[in-house]
Amino acid sequence: MTFNGMTVAAFESRMATEITRLIERYGGRPLVAPILREVPLEDNSAAQQFGARLLAGRIDLVIFLTGVGTTALFDFLKTHYPWPSIVAALKGTAMIARGPKPVAALKAVGLQATVTVPEPNTWVDLISALDQYRPVKGLRVAVQEYGVANPDLVNALEERGAEVFAVPIYKWALPEDLGPIRHALDEIIAGRVNVILITNAAQVDHVMRVLEQDGKVHLFREALRKIVVASIGPTTSERLHHHDWPVDFEPSHPRMGILVKEVSEQASSILDRKR
Repeated sequence: MTFNGMTVAAFESRMATEITRLIERYGGRPLVAPILREVPLEDNSAAQQFGARLLAGRIDLVIFLTGVGTTALFDFLKTHYPWPSIVAALKGTAMIARGPKPVAALKAVGLQATVTVPEPNTWVDLISALDQYRPVKGLRVAVQEYGVANPDLVNALEERGAEVFAVPIYKWALPEDLGPIRHALDEIIAGRVNVILITNAAQVDHVMRVLEQDGKVHLFREALRKIVVASIGPTTSERLHHHDWPVDFEPSHPRMGILVKEVSEQASSILDRKR
């Protein structure tokens, strides 16, 4: 089973080319319109303070949430502090990696995660892995944030008595040209799209922002009743539910290739059920 000529929409930015190819490989007609633009934080004072605190021995545990954010943080630190001192300080600090991408980013600079959060790598899984590792009461915990803050994670850490220090590395903005995304949303509203692939929780917030600007939220939600909405994993599904989108499909592992393959096999039967 494949998409069999269905139109498949996605809002992927960084991996737009890859997701387009995957949709085509599994027999779909891709409609890919990036919704996120990565904006480096102009004021990187949090990253600067992180480096200073780390070198002064004032951080007990660091949580790395994304591979891209981890690499960006290290690139920043390399230009502001003696890198061998940063590596030595991190080796003396507990490091929690939320899944394989931060693990790879740490390995690339010769570091190893103390704890790796198991799939599906949600903040709940992270807290559970941390609880098994050690109590955080009284610990000074730095959290490398990505794109948007994670208040649930911060609250859970603070409830356990940790002193939390957020280190935002980059944030998401809307694309400068909204033409492609508006076209994709109009195609969805017009009923010309069969499947939507959501690969990142921030995509949902940004789509809603554009729909709210254009006064099309109600029309869009109506259209979703006849479309397969596929989410890459629980963190993204949480965001979809928050905005009253249906979640019709989650893959067996939160990986883009697996998402596209598995939803291509199920899309027809899900559509039949929804209609």
